[in-house]
Amino acid sequence: MQFFSTRDAALRVSASQAIVQGLSKEGGLFVPESFPQVDVQAVCGLDYPAMAAAILKEYLTDYDPAFLAQAADKTYGAAFGGKAGYLAPVSEGVYALELWHGPTCAFKDYALQLMPKLLVEAKRNLNRTEKTLILVATSGDTGKAALDGYHDIPGGEIAVFDPTGGTSEIQRLQMATQEGENVSVYAVRGNFDDAQTGVKKVFADPEIAAKLAQRNTCLSSANSINWGRLVPQIVYYFAAYAQLMQAGKVKFGDEVDFCVPTGNFGDILAGYYAKRMGLPVGRLVCASNRNNVLTDFLETGSYTADRTFYKTTSPSMDILVSSNLERLLWHVTGSDAEVADLMNQLNRTGRYTVRPETLAAIQETFSCGWVEEEEVAQEIRARYEQDGYLCDTHTAVAFHVAGKQQRPGVPMVVLSTASPFKFPCSVLAALGAQVPENDFEAMHALEQLTGRTAPASLAALASKPERFSTIIDPAQIAQVALGEE
Repeated sequence: MQFFSTRDAALRVSASQAIVQGLSKEGGLFVPESFPQVDVQAVCGLDYPAMAAAILKEYLTDYDPAFLAQAADKTYGAAFGGKAGYLAPVSEGVYALELWHGPTCAFKDYALQLMPKLLVEAKRNLNRTEKTLILVATSGDTGKAALDGYHDIPGGEIAVFDPTGGTSEIQRLQMATQEGENVSVYAVRGNFDDAQTGVKKVFADPEIAAKLAQRNTCLSSANSINWGRLVPQIVYYFAAYAQLMQAGKVKFGDEVDFCVPTGNFGDILAGYYAKRMGLPVGRLVCASNRNNVLTDFLETGSYTADRTFYKTTSPSMDILVSSNLERLLWHVTGSDAEVADLMNQLNRTGRYTVRPETLAAIQETFSCGWVEEEEVAQEIRARYEQDGYLCDTHTAVAFHVAGKQQRPGVPMVVLSTASPFKFPCSVLAALGAQVPENDFEAMHALEQLTGRTAPASLAALASKPERFSTIIDPAQIAQVALGEE
């Protein structure tokens, strides 16, 4: 399987090269040359690690299948407490795919616990011995998941950039207390898009690349712009479908819809790949908070990032430039020149509009909706009081949109992307309880109110020392990359 850039289809690389490099030299994202077809029923008969290995080997064809099986088994075993890809029933025809049972209590663990293993093996496949410097922009969950996955890996360093005041306090502490000799964390003045733009500029700067090469160092990314982040996320769509079949809720071939709380468009794009591989995915419903740039695009075909940015109670979705949409545009248009032109328009003007036939093709699979802040709180309370289901703010966004998009007779799977205990103040407030000022007091109060137990990794943050407190401007990300900060 070869991979090529969304902005230059003539540039073809192996899976290992795509994972090591992260982003194409002209700024494009790597996409696979085809969608491999699998025996869906056979794949759905496997346990989660074996299912992951079966799907990964279809794309990572230059990796040893035995390595992939071993890596998947090591990744999705004890670290997920036996709940990798766990599907929970919520109400009639509605399910929650709980993706937060990993080490950092967010769905990013599915990729970022595996991805470091893929990177080390990719370097071995390519006979690469230089140091890899991983730069990560985060809106909250990616940062901690990447730090947890990459800390102390051989031949690598990682720097994470999060927006000042743009994460929950628990998310911030997860990053600020990270252990490891090869990790660093910087708060960036601005929002996530400022941090992400700063990281992308570093990747696109040939002078930085040349200076790093002189030091025997290369850049890579752990954001979902890296193919190694996207491919492991395909797996849990198969896992959800498998559990519905095993429970007798669908028979093979029946469609299942998925509603995904979406920011950078990677998680929902993984569902598109699963569909193109043969999984009977019906509708992929893109759920947004008040930063509803994707809703507007999916309804009108016009993408407008030049708009008001809102800080919400679902901070991981506070994004105006959804990078992975570029991959979908390539798959739908099949034209690197057209995608490059659209991305150039976005960089120059903050907006672009696709052709009507492109929008129509996207709307065959994708639908959308967005949620006001007060509706997020109402949804948390409704799901808890009506269904006994406790969810976080991001999952509540998806539940609310799913309620409007559910089709009669078609199961709706909501991707639950984070533990409610990562946002205890917001969840407590939604349930109508008094909210303490301290997040850890709020976490304890939420335990007392609901009878649920907070994940141990989150509760332990209260006693960990903070290691990182540096605040920088977006322009200084280049200095960090060069070790000049």
